[in-house]
Amino acid sequence: MHMIGQAIVGLIVGIIARFLLPGADGGGMIWTILIGVAGGFVGGQIGKWLGWYKDGHPAGWGLSIVGAMVLLLIVRMF
Repeated sequence: MHMIGQAIVGLIVGIIARFLLPGADGGGMIWTILIGVAGGFVGGQIGKWLGWYKDGHPAGWGLSIVGAMVLLLIVRMF
């Protein structure tokens, strides 16, 4: 996926994750994009561990959002 497309998807995933986990989070749009993109990576890893994805397959929207939510919870702990 092109970097701009990945950033747009990351922004959408990050916004959805923040909407599902309301609370005080520092950072703005860049932070939301980074959490969303990293959430896609984490979601893909979770899917691989569960046997849902093979190497090279990106995570779906659902697991990307779950991954971003996991990252938001981890960030909030620190």
